[in-house]
Amino acid sequence: MPSILAVDDSASMRQMVTFTLEGAGYKVIEAVDGLDALDKLRHSTVDLVLTDQNMPRMDGLTLTRSLRAQGQHRQVPILILTTESGDDMKQAGRAAGATGWLVKPFDPARLIEVVRKVVV
Repeated sequence: MPSILAVDDSASMRQMVTFTLEGAGYKVIEAVDGLDALDKLRHSTVDLVLTDQNMPRMDGLTLTRSLRAQGQHRQVPILILTTESGDDMKQAGRAAGATGWLVKPFDPARLIEVVRKVVV
């Protein structure tokens, strides 16, 4: 069963993402921000990181850059799921190494469709 790290400072958003992805057959590990995500990744291997952009302590772009700098997580797909929809933020996400960008609120069917495309 593929595993996904869902990173968001909003408990309700983590619950919605987890419910959606577990219903589609994925194992979900939750993290409250980028630092928590890095800590969880020390003990787990995942097939995808799904992260919010705006979080305390460490945002999604910083997390993405950090993961891309680590050999162990360099190839893991990273999707940014955020309310930010501007082209400049999307470009910053690509420059940081994000695989894709989804805008909140998300459509559960669309989220599953995108996840299936990037989790091989």
